[in-house]
Amino acid sequence: MSVVPNPESPLLSRSMLAVIVAQFFSAFGDNALLFATLALLKNQFYPDWSQPVLQMLFVVAYILLAPFVGQMADSFAKGRVMMVANSLKLLGALAICVGLNPFLGYTLVGIGAAAYSPAKYGILGELTRDETLVKANGLMEGSTIAAILLGSVAGGVLADWHLLAALTICALTYALAVVANLFIPALPAARAGQSWQFAAMLRRFFHACALLWRNGETRFSLLGTSLFWGAGVTLRFLLVLWVPVALGISDNSTPSTLNAMVAVGIVLGAGVAARVVTLKTVSRCMPAGILIGVMVVLFSLQHSLINAYLLLVVIGALGGFFVVPLNALLQARGKQTVGSGNAIAVQNLGENSAMLLMLGCYTLAIKAGASAVATGVGFGVLFAVAIALLWGWKRTPGG
Repeated sequence: MSVVPNPESPLLSRSMLAVIVAQFFSAFGDNALLFATLALLKNQFYPDWSQPVLQMLFVVAYILLAPFVGQMADSFAKGRVMMVANSLKLLGALAICVGLNPFLGYTLVGIGAAAYSPAKYGILGELTRDETLVKANGLMEGSTIAAILLGSVAGGVLADWHLLAALTICALTYALAVVANLFIPALPAARAGQSWQFAAMLRRFFHACALLWRNGETRFSLLGTSLFWGAGVTLRFLLVLWVPVALGISDNSTPSTLNAMVAVGIVLGAGVAARVVTLKTVSRCMPAGILIGVMVVLFSLQHSLINAYLLLVVIGALGGFFVVPLNALLQARGKQTVGSGNAIAVQNLGENSAMLLMLGCYTLAIKAGASAVATGVGFGVLFAVAIALLWGWKRTPGG
């Protein structure tokens, strides 16, 4: 039975708490599984350049499924879509646990993640009012980043202790996410009755793409979040190679703990954004985006573990302040035009295309023999320039 949400319900309603808890367990599993699987590749003597390939397969699932997952999120109760998606993640983690090819298992997790994303963000607009949507996004990002923090550390530490135990705990975490999804009410489908013919779905998706890219606000949001998450996933793999070179540490737990420092910062930045940025003042986040690139350059030149921790917290805080308002802007405007599920699916296409491009460039650089430090410096400079150009474009008439 469908449940009609009360638009006047408090931000921390039972429904919202169920979404936040489900998101925590799902994101915890994603991050712990990544570092546990990277440890598995290292244990099985895969080459260094194969590590980002693991994430690239995950990203390809998002890109290929983008025309379909938005309609799925809008055609059914989003909480149930989230449950099915987490079940696919569980199957992928179990496949890796029992010794199947880790690249295939992780691709299945990517398929689940692709189906999950439009539903988890789209449901926020159904549970909250526009004036509390930035705060709801702050809660979602806070839950996600807490999961990244704990999951990243757990994945590395557990892999150092016992690799199979680490992979098994990842699978159990996805099972908890599935259970948590059962407590999300069955909200009415946002856009039921749409055609499921392949050609019709493609036409609708690309029409949604065209509408969002023609609108100045949603184009700005799409470009900003795509640059941010493309950079974020590349930084994650850069850390794995940077730690042994810059710090002389070769375990699995140090890179995962450093990644967790970024998560700590994002929680702080998301909290500040929720307080000082509204949908009308989204441009306030742009200087933070430029500073992310500057901080990455400074970080790449460090040789002290303490300095690395501090700079990564700063990078994360700038990132949280940058990306949360952009997400809220897209959800609000997307809900009014193409449906929140379709808007997030279009966003996923942009973000994951950026990830694939940046990871591809990173893989080529490492395979060509570029050092981790030089790669980090170049990466930071390019990111700062890209955000500065985006901000300048936004400030021009028609931008």
